[in-house]
Amino acid sequence: MKLLEGKTAIITGASRGIGRGIAEVFAKQGANVAFTYSASAEAAKALENELMALGVKAKGYQSNAADFNEAQKLVDDVITEFGNVDILINNAGITKDNLLMRISEEDFDSVIDVNLKSVFNMTKAVQKIMLKNRAGSIINMSSVVGVKGNAGQTNYAASKAGVIGFSKSVALELGSRNIRCNVIAPGFIETEMTAKLNEDVVKGWRENIPLKRGGTPEDVANACVFLSSDMSAYVTGQVLNVDGGMLT
Repeated sequence: MKLLEGKTAIITGASRGIGRGIAEVFAKQGANVAFTYSASAEAAKALENELMALGVKAKGYQSNAADFNEAQKLVDDVITEFGNVDILINNAGITKDNLLMRISEEDFDSVIDVNLKSVFNMTKAVQKIMLKNRAGSIINMSSVVGVKGNAGQTNYAASKAGVIGFSKSVALELGSRNIRCNVIAPGFIETEMTAKLNEDVVKGWRENIPLKRGGTPEDVANACVFLSSDMSAYVTGQVLNVDGGMLT
């Protein structure tokens, strides 16, 4: 039995990294997948084909979740194409790291818009169909940095901490309608982006993690499957750290 059989999920920022990993695992678990990407049309098409080969319906949409109207249109388009939305994964995110004394207003604002405002935009857009269905699971991607902070990432930490507060409030608002909202806070997840880092730096990070390894996109995706499926029917308003024990 596939855990997400017949369910339709929207995953933002899924053409690579963690988002792509979630899309792949969801399709393997039987979910139909609508996903967004910002620029890489080629990667999006490749993912679309890969997901459909697993026997599910899949479609990529070039859409900016940080734009309120685009988010509304995206959800309308997905409902037209797929008929329903059962799961929302707010995964799209960026970093523009710098020390507070050097960070520009523009770099602060853009990280807040993409990482936090997009969560508001997308959640507000899917709320209508989930309220009508009296069911739904919303999963918002935070970070261990949103839980404990990190020097040189004031903008990123603020956005990811905001995601936690927003999600807990949504869980309280929508719980009576059987709509659940939870947060995943990944730690050091090894993706294409981290592959560009100095190997000694990466080795140092791994050594400081109790499980002595970085996480994989699949590690995060498996947590998303749990929070999207009926296995977590009594779980809402929670933050699940997927960090190999980093914050322990």
